[in-house]
Amino acid sequence: MEKKRVVFFLFDHVHLLDLAGAVTVFYEAGCCGHPYELRYVSPYTAPGTSSGLGFTRVEPLDAISIRSDDIVIVAGMDISKWDHTDDSVWIPWLQHAAAVGATVCSVCTAAFALAVAGLLDGRSCTTHWGYTVALQQHFPKLQVIENRLFVKSDNIYTSAGISTGIDLALFLVEEHYGPTFAYTVAKDMVVYIRRDGEASQHSIHLQHRQHINHQVHEVQDYITHHLHTKLTITELAAMVFMSSRNLTRLFKSTTGITIGDYIRNLREEKATQLLKDGQKLAWVARTCGIGSTRQLSQLAKKAGVTAKMA
Repeated sequence: MEKKRVVFFLFDHVHLLDLAGAVTVFYEAGCCGHPYELRYVSPYTAPGTSSGLGFTRVEPLDAISIRSDDIVIVAGMDISKWDHTDDSVWIPWLQHAAAVGATVCSVCTAAFALAVAGLLDGRSCTTHWGYTVALQQHFPKLQVIENRLFVKSDNIYTSAGISTGIDLALFLVEEHYGPTFAYTVAKDMVVYIRRDGEASQHSIHLQHRQHINHQVHEVQDYITHHLHTKLTITELAAMVFMSSRNLTRLFKSTTGITIGDYIRNLREEKATQLLKDGQKLAWVARTCGIGSTRQLSQLAKKAGVTAKMA
C-alpha cells in the first residue's frame, strides 16, 4: 500500500516546535505501524528557525506535484521577520494545493499565510491566542474563532499554535486510521489527546484516556478488546495486581468516570456504530456484550436507524 504523504512547508524564521511537533506525530505513526512519507519544501534554499537553527535538504516548491490525498502543513513563523518579496512564488503553490483537494493546514501564525493566499476567505479559522485579534482585523473576510485548539473548514485546517500542531496532527492520524491508533501514537509520545470544542462528537474511548497511568491504560485496553465478554472488577484488578477497591478508586480518580460507566458507554458507543452500519440486533448484542434487546432498540432509535431483527 502506498504511504500517505505529508508535505511540510517552511518559511524562513519558522518556529521550531510548530514544525517539530507535527513532524513527530507522523513519524511516530510510522513507528506504530502506519508510516507516512514526510517531505519538506520551502520557497527559500536554506530556511532557518526563529531560534537560529538552520535546515538543509529542504526541497524547492516545484520538486513536488501536490496530489488530492496529500497533507500540506505550513508551520508558523516569526511574522515580524516575514519576507513578502517571494509571495508571488509560494501563494500560487498553496492555492494549487487547496484547489486540487489536498488537506492544507496551518500551525500558529501560518494562518496569516493562508489568509494572504485567500484560502481562509469566508471560512472559520483560528490562530495563536495572541494573534486572533490581528488576524481578524487584517482579514475581515475571515471568521476567526478564539479558544479553539484547531478549526476544520472543508479541506482547510488552522490550529492555535505551538503544541496544538500536535493536536491537529493526531486528529488527522485519527481520521486516517481511527481513534484507537491515534491514541496509541499519543501514548507513545507521552502526550494527551485533546479535543476541539466539539468533543461530544468524538469517541468515549478517547475522552477518558487523557492520562499516563499505565495500569489504568492496561485495564482500558483490555475492556476495549473484550466488550463481548462478562467483565468483572475482580478480574480487571487481578490483571494489574491490585485489589478491586484500589482499582475502583484509581480508575475513577484517573479517568473521571467509574469502571461500570466506562464499560457501559463503550458498549453503547460500539453498538450504535454497528447499528448504523446495518448489522443485525442479535450479532450486535453478542459483539458488544449487551443482553437487552430493548436497550439495543432504544440505541437504534436514538441513532435514527431501523434495527434489523434477523
